[in-house]
Amino acid sequence: MARTIVIGGGIIGMFTARELALAGRSVVLLERGALGRESSWAGGGILSPLHPWRYPGAVTQLARWGQQHYPVFCRELAQNTGIDPQWTRSGLLWLSTEAKAEALAWSEREGYDLALLQGEDAVRECEPAVAAGFGEALFMGAVAQVRNPRLLQAARAELLRLEVEIRESVEVQGFVTRGGHLQALLTAQGELAAEQALVASGAWAGRLLADTGLTLPVHPVRGQMVLFKAEPDLLQRMVLHQDRYVIPRRDGRVLVGSTVEDTGFEKQTTQEALAELKAAAYAMVPALERFPVEHHWAGLRPGSPTGVPYVGEHPHIRGLFVNAGHYRNGVVLGLASTRLAADLMLGRPPILDPAPYAPATNV
Repeated sequence: MARTIVIGGGIIGMFTARELALAGRSVVLLERGALGRESSWAGGGILSPLHPWRYPGAVTQLARWGQQHYPVFCRELAQNTGIDPQWTRSGLLWLSTEAKAEALAWSEREGYDLALLQGEDAVRECEPAVAAGFGEALFMGAVAQVRNPRLLQAARAELLRLEVEIRESVEVQGFVTRGGHLQALLTAQGELAAEQALVASGAWAGRLLADTGLTLPVHPVRGQMVLFKAEPDLLQRMVLHQDRYVIPRRDGRVLVGSTVEDTGFEKQTTQEALAELKAAAYAMVPALERFPVEHHWAGLRPGSPTGVPYVGEHPHIRGLFVNAGHYRNGVVLGLASTRLAADLMLGRPPILDPAPYAPATNV
């Protein structure tokens, strides 16, 4: 069987490795640290861009495909591994309505069911835990979520079931090419021969590809989040206000995020962000003041200029592919982008037109 190496052990890398393994490829998955411990683990798992009307149509296409296929995908993972990613249709409630005309026009154009709730009673009927004083809101009831850590655990178990070789603490440092074709990867442990490779290393992708003749404007953007240990049924809906959100989990825990910080590759949490996130949570859901913060962490998102990820073959190196730059939407876009990447690597008809995502033109 042809040997393929996937570089990066987050959602993008793991999902692509699964697609390739299902197609009969012999796959090696390399991760510079521990599998699934970067932005894939740190995020909220909302299966929608936070403000979908702000993004180009190429993002909506990926999101729509993923939203349609996630229920079956999560069910298959649960059946195959015994680990439930907890796909849950919570609905998403936007308390900030300054862009309601743009949002409603987007929903009509794209065929999404987005409702304008008018009056405080209507808002609190949708989500009784929301603070008083919000006289208007937008609501999309079809938006679902997954629980990132469980999704990653299930994906890892699935890869082991499919006999994907997983190597952690292996950092790729460069590439060996001959005549414009990929030959091997350079690591601290030596060369690894590969007929094909995929760079799915998130915030590190641009740095890794810098010496290959491809300038990929993917950079780290720190996001800090907190988790409240609350009670089941305290909150039913995911709620968003002024770029901060709260997400209820099935066991009662409530996730609150997230900051957007240009700090390079620094992942340190800060007391200032903790205070700001707690204040934002209390302003949306006052009942959270009764519950303790259980965890506070940070992750590095792979920022890109428009939020459209780069998916496709390297313009100068045959056999070297990239899938990176999902910014804040790695989970919702990842299912489609990994399927698209696998289609291109396998020579299958692609699920979507790949042109808007091509690394050569998307830079």
